[in-house]
Amino acid sequence: MYSSPLLEQLIQALRCLPGVGPKTAQRMAFYLLQRERGKGKLLAETLSHAMQAIGHCQQCRTFSETDLCKLCASPHRDPSQLCIVENPTDLIAVEQMATFRGRYFVLLGHLSPLDGIGPDDIGVKQLTVLLASQTIREVILATNPTIEGEATAHYLSELIKPYAIKATRIAHGVPLGGELEYIDSGTLARAFSGRETV
Repeated sequence: MYSSPLLEQLIQALRCLPGVGPKTAQRMAFYLLQRERGKGKLLAETLSHAMQAIGHCQQCRTFSETDLCKLCASPHRDPSQLCIVENPTDLIAVEQMATFRGRYFVLLGHLSPLDGIGPDDIGVKQLTVLLASQTIREVILATNPTIEGEATAHYLSELIKPYAIKATRIAHGVPLGGELEYIDSGTLARAFSGRETV
């Protein structure tokens, strides 16, 4: 390409973001250089500071600048309930619901032998320490309804059994406001198998 090596480096660096291909990265780079150099500098400084300062909560493993995140440090959370999610974005989704008041454990992924992701990679050792604390009465498995998420939930349910802790799985099925004719057969089958008495 005709551009400078540094511009090429900037474009390649922007491509590390999910969903950003070569054209989008080029558009972003040109936009920052043409119109928003000040915001580009602020972005660079904030990104650099975040990469250095943001780590993981020592208890739930979500992103945090402190040893314990705000949720784990809060005395208003119910320590008897533990919701296990795959990623920090899943934790945010559950929190936005504003009805769950327990604590969390973030796996930072799911079991995937093909990708070389095993129990140690999803924090199982740290989770067993939490389970042994004897304050947890229910573990809510809120992994995604994918093959890997289901395999992870099954593995974790077997892991929880020796602790005599109730393990539950979030329900999956027809979304609120959804129409049956547009629901895929797998989702509909799960909704039928998980039906409740009314």
